[in-house]
Amino acid sequence: MKPTAPADRHDFFAFLARMQYINRWGLMRNTQPENIKEHSLDVAMLAHALVVIRNTFYGGTLDPNQAAMYGIFHDASEIFTGDMPTPVKHFNPNFKKSFHQLEDRARRKLLAMLPPELSQVYEPLFFFEEQDAQYKPLIKAADKIAALIKCLEEEKSGNLEFKRAGQEHLESLRKSPLPEVIYFLDHFLPGYCLSLDELYLG
Repeated sequence: MKPTAPADRHDFFAFLARMQYINRWGLMRNTQPENIKEHSLDVAMLAHALVVIRNTFYGGTLDPNQAAMYGIFHDASEIFTGDMPTPVKHFNPNFKKSFHQLEDRARRKLLAMLPPELSQVYEPLFFFEEQDAQYKPLIKAADKIAALIKCLEEEKSGNLEFKRAGQEHLESLRKSPLPEVIYFLDHFLPGYCLSLDELYLG
């Protein structure tokens, strides 16, 4: 029999804390495991950076803090679904559509763990793709950059398992219509290929 929470208990944040137990890259041999909590922080920082670059150099007016918040929660549904490998998720259009529906249900399940007053605050963070669509390409780009960085780090450790994935992510990002993405690749990505001793301290 499933336990029932008392009316005054809400398990929303306890479930979010379990993001640290869900590993990514399940089909790949990892030298350094990565969980979705770590990944979400990476995406949040990268999304923030992309908006700052856009606003500074390309006339953008978006809120970098808002982008960071979307990045933090962008994979929250994986608490219930787990991290689905990309080749599996995109196996065919019907499966992809069904999986997106499952992700939506997982987000709703999480929001239902909050008092109504708080649920309405967090709902826009969980469904930003529908309610704040201008951030969607930025979060997707940040997600892909984070994946590329993971591939580069694995390659630096001598793990060739990620070599092809890294090449594919880089090729895809190089075709991005977002100038802030190209700026990041040109000016910030090279540092991820260096050792600690090679990094410039300024």
